[in-house]
Amino acid sequence: MADRRQRTQPEKKTGPKKRRRMSGKTWFFLLFFTVVIAIVCGIIGYSLIILNGERMLKERADMMVMGEASIVYDANGNEISRLSTAEENREIAEYDEIPKEMMNAVVATEDQRFYEHAGIDFFAIGRALVKDVIARSAVEGGSTITQQLAKNMFLSSDKTLFRKATEASIAVALENNKTKEEILTLYLNRIYFGKGVYGVKGAAKYYFNSELKDLKLWQMATLAGMPKAPSRYNPVNDAEGSKVRRGVVLQLMYDQGYITKDEMDEAKAVDYVTPPTVEQSKDEPYKAFVDYAVEEALRVMPDMTETDLRIGGYRIYTTLNPTAQTVVEKEFADDSNFEESVDDKKVQGAMVIIDHRDGAIQAIAGGRDYERKGLNRVELPRQPGSAFKPITSYGPALETGQYFPWTVLKNDKTCFGNYCPKDSRGATPITMQEAVKHSRNLPAVWMLNEIGVSNGVKFATKLGFELSDQDRNLAIALGGLTEGVTPLQMASAYSTFANSGQTVDSHTIREITTSSNTAVYTYKAPSAEQVMNADTAWYMTEMLQTVVQSGGTGTGAAIDRPVAGKTGTTQHGIPGFNSSANRDAWFVGYTPEWTAAVWMGYDRTDEQHVLKKSSAQSAAMFSKVMKQAMADMPKSSFKKPQGVKEPVKDVGAVTNFNAVFVPEQMKVALSWQGAASSNISYKVYRKAMDQTDFSLFVDSAGTTVDDMSVAPGMTYDYYVVAIDAENNLTSKQSETLSVQIPETVIEVPDVPMDSIDPDEGGIELPSFSPDSGMTPTPTPGTETPPVETIDPGTTVSPEPTDIIASPPIEEGEQDGGNADGGDNPVNATPDPAQGDGTTNEAG
Repeated sequence: MADRRQRTQPEKKTGPKKRRRMSGKTWFFLLFFTVVIAIVCGIIGYSLIILNGERMLKERADMMVMGEASIVYDANGNEISRLSTAEENREIAEYDEIPKEMMNAVVATEDQRFYEHAGIDFFAIGRALVKDVIARSAVEGGSTITQQLAKNMFLSSDKTLFRKATEASIAVALENNKTKEEILTLYLNRIYFGKGVYGVKGAAKYYFNSELKDLKLWQMATLAGMPKAPSRYNPVNDAEGSKVRRGVVLQLMYDQGYITKDEMDEAKAVDYVTPPTVEQSKDEPYKAFVDYAVEEALRVMPDMTETDLRIGGYRIYTTLNPTAQTVVEKEFADDSNFEESVDDKKVQGAMVIIDHRDGAIQAIAGGRDYERKGLNRVELPRQPGSAFKPITSYGPALETGQYFPWTVLKNDKTCFGNYCPKDSRGATPITMQEAVKHSRNLPAVWMLNEIGVSNGVKFATKLGFELSDQDRNLAIALGGLTEGVTPLQMASAYSTFANSGQTVDSHTIREITTSSNTAVYTYKAPSAEQVMNADTAWYMTEMLQTVVQSGGTGTGAAIDRPVAGKTGTTQHGIPGFNSSANRDAWFVGYTPEWTAAVWMGYDRTDEQHVLKKSSAQSAAMFSKVMKQAMADMPKSSFKKPQGVKEPVKDVGAVTNFNAVFVPEQMKVALSWQGAASSNISYKVYRKAMDQTDFSLFVDSAGTTVDDMSVAPGMTYDYYVVAIDAENNLTSKQSETLSVQIPETVIEVPDVPMDSIDPDEGGIELPSFSPDSGMTPTPTPGTETPPVETIDPGTTVSPEPTDIIASPPIEEGEQDGGNADGGDNPVNATPDPAQGDGTTNEAG
């Protein structure tokens, strides 16, 4: 055994192995089975496609049926619109109604092998795949009419390989269940032709005011060229571009033998003329309101798509007030209500009216010449200017309970850090009510600085404004915001003031039902929140009423019933453009029943497109609309809360104000009469001739003050106000008095001339000249010498000082010009140190 284990195996010979070559028979079988497997896989894949398509077609058979247009109703239950969708105003064309040339034009343009393939054009798919690989993304769309119909009926418009596979499945199923004629008819009834028009029959009427059967070749070619890009190729938007596209369609028809060359050339040469019916269609009423109502309906029913809503045959009952909406649209169509532009770019505008008693939106103007599904400017953020002062400055100040409409605010020109707000006037203290009435900027910024920026932001948040971190600075007192606010937001916020401090849920939808009158949505108002004290809302209403009264900045908004409101303008903010022109002009106001916001401005502001006027036109628009819209409504009054604190009326005016220069003591003696009360103190304000503004000179508990700091040759102006610190009241300022101090004042001892002997070292009197301004006193017993020959050696006394009384300084500004006192310098740079609302805050 051991010997056997120790035997070695014979060594194998090594060397290069000889590779065996496959015979031709092997190659044949390999290729054969590869082809068989590929065929089997192809059959299985095709079968899966067919089965998947059949399944989807069966599951969504209801989508083969044309939908019923949903109808929108006003507050009175009257129909105002049928929704503009694929089904709105669609007239279904039967196969035998569609001209043969129309079908030929579409087939030649969209799918020249339509009558040959079974729903999928594999050559076209291969071409699309190659393009996708080259572009490294899905860029090629469905290549057959059947695939486009499948996408239009069942799928989204995204371009993914999965969507294409699904599209192919449905296309094959459609081909198996429908004839070519049925597929082409479905396609022509569903495709979009731009301008809210769906279906070839409606397109013939809209673009050519013609019945489908009466279309000419050039018209059919025009329509056939539009589905690829309806907005670009429709002749109303771009007649020249449409004509070029028409030529492409006609060339394809000629190349494929559908028309002759003469027919092609003749159809190419025709120029499109827009029929009158196109212009009439633009006059469809209530478009902005209906568009907003559709948006709201989709918000309150998030599980419903827009297509479902529009073609589901729903009945949408809204809050629209037809009288108010008609008036709004009439006034917005009147060019005289808007500032004239230098070119065809119009000054735009927006307006929204809310019944703040229940939040129902009465009317909406989305802009001038608003088009369906256009830019609805009631939802477009703009800078609010001074209209934001009640929201971030005065409102939160009143809410603290420490400030009232009669509270005196500082109004002197000053900087807060490196933020220096501008104001057309500023110097004397002013009550909060006067600051609101005249739209003063400096008191608003000072007030916000006192209560703290953080409190201003919190108050704005409670009124529905989401301010950014960049907005935490003093500029928000004047409406200088990062993003701006919308007219709808402003109307909703002011509705809270009008509604005694309770929130208002603005809405347009009352109810949505099916065509069989089954309710699918009913509006239920959320519980109102008391976001501010009723006293705060009342005080604000009182102050805002003065804005539309004589001397206020919004007198143009006054109507024949109580109105409270606020103007607002913003400067253009264009770097390097030296102009006082404005970018935005507002008026936001309310009656006891309705609140409305009006905005005017250009969509795009540049040096050529700025507002030369301020908020006067916005206020006038408010007046014109509200007066007509509310003409038949009973008049009511603003409701005053019980127990609201009233200002004390016995501060009393400062009277008998006197200012006299006393040369012997080189001072100005001030005296006056005031109310006999221990609670009253006084503030004396002074302005020297080399100063531009008054400043506080002294606080006084009494009614006399001496100014010992006067200088020769100077002129000083003075006025006095009485202060009731306990009740936070101030009187109106006294008259302003002006006192001139002589250039030279010389005191001379009163010594009789006959008792002095000059030869014995007596007093040497000064020499006088005619320029000295003094008059010599004659020696007793002598004649008075003429003024021209004044003798030295005569006792003199200075001339009495002139005292000049000036009228009180006027604080008011009338409409016109920059009635808001400059409002918000949009590009102002507030002090970053104050950005968190803590630095420099006294309140």
